[in-house]
Amino acid sequence: MNDNAEINSRPDYDLVIQDIADYVRSYQIQSEEALEIARNCLMDTLGCGLLALNFPECTKHLGPLVEGTLVPNGARVPGTSYVLDPVKAAWDIGATIRWLDFNDTWLAAEWGHPSDNLGAILAVADYLSQVQVANGEEPLTMDLVLEAMIKAHEIQGCLALENSFNRVGLDHVLLVKLASTAVVADMMGANREQLLSAISHALADGQSLRTYRHAPNTGSRKSWAAGDATSRAVRLADIALRGEMGIPGALSAPTWGFYDVLFNKTNADQQLKSKENRSFRFQRDYGSYVMENVLFKISFPAEFHSQTACECAVILHPEVKYRIDKIEKIVITTHKSAIRIISKVGPLANPADRDHCLQYMVAVPLIFGDLTASHYEDSFHATNPLIDELRDKMEIVEDKRYSDDYHDPEKRSIANAMQVFFQDGSSTDKIEVEYPIGHRRRRQEGIPILEEKFKRNLATRFPSDQCKAIFSLCKESGRLNKTPVHEFVSMFVP
Repeated sequence: MNDNAEINSRPDYDLVIQDIADYVRSYQIQSEEALEIARNCLMDTLGCGLLALNFPECTKHLGPLVEGTLVPNGARVPGTSYVLDPVKAAWDIGATIRWLDFNDTWLAAEWGHPSDNLGAILAVADYLSQVQVANGEEPLTMDLVLEAMIKAHEIQGCLALENSFNRVGLDHVLLVKLASTAVVADMMGANREQLLSAISHALADGQSLRTYRHAPNTGSRKSWAAGDATSRAVRLADIALRGEMGIPGALSAPTWGFYDVLFNKTNADQQLKSKENRSFRFQRDYGSYVMENVLFKISFPAEFHSQTACECAVILHPEVKYRIDKIEKIVITTHKSAIRIISKVGPLANPADRDHCLQYMVAVPLIFGDLTASHYEDSFHATNPLIDELRDKMEIVEDKRYSDDYHDPEKRSIANAMQVFFQDGSSTDKIEVEYPIGHRRRRQEGIPILEEKFKRNLATRFPSDQCKAIFSLCKESGRLNKTPVHEFVSMFVP
């Protein structure tokens, strides 16, 4: 054999790629709980996108790339008058959904926001539904959107359970791109070979670096990164459906594949260099587990590791609000992931910097009793120097039990505790919240508040009668499921 030549025997598709394709093509959603949570997730996700339209830093990115472009049967961007091709519509919807850091969350070895995938799902479904009606065919209905949401959640979430992409410097939106590519390619009618091709291209694509989420480079790209991922997913699905060949060894190819190039954890984890160390690990088969267990951000538009800390601050607010100037120190007891991701000191440069600062997110509700998206704005921060004074008095401490329970699949807690100490030697009680209100363990308590959040967000864009009609439809699962997608999206046009 010639030592200077490579063996050119084309492999079968990596098993990980095949498993995703077969799940998307064949798995039947049976879980009524997952479908019910998906309906609530749909409401919450769209509401987050509507609320983001109040912020010019978000809306400046929206609309066609060439003004005046007309797209027959184009996809709509909820809350706007834009009619766009599905690729740009996915970008816009995805960006609005994620802009305020207020949509759902999944926390594991990798974290992320599975409802980001709705950007691709809704854009493609709206477009396809209109095209089918124009061709004299039956439209797509909303039950297909809910099922696609469950599957996208599952792909992103199951890959995140045991695989830490942030440990090798990659951003979690690569999982959005992967999940969205798979589900929208299937929605667009891909056969198995086309679906395998689309998924392989999502893995072979360039992947985003996490640097825009971390000090000192935290910035607004983190607010549109998921929209960028969903738009790329739609484009890759389209490329595959046009007959583009796939890349069977996109993950496993020696030297050139994803594992060797981007997922070599040897240096990060100081483990032995081995094939097992570099390949994806899985805790469970694909089903509907992730949607059933997803975390909703109900009370605060804040990075999720801080949600229970913010709850502690709101509880303590009545006791400390008249003694803010007498505070000696504030001790926040938290879990390791929160320390790694959102504990920071020093100047905060922009809203994206502030909504990823544990100390800032705690200081605001301690002082004011609440935390809203407007509290991150430059003007608010500049006129409230007390926030930074409190930040300087905070001590962040890890509780190993919190860190362990965070990773325990039977608990999946996101615990924080807080105690305020005053200059006269007195202190508050230590307030502990282990499970945020958006956790599965608090569903009964949380869903009514989530519905009120949706109503408030609807009211930021639409008149009362339109809000009532949308909410009424979303509350009735039987009617919602049968509603044509394009008719549903039409209800969100001003």
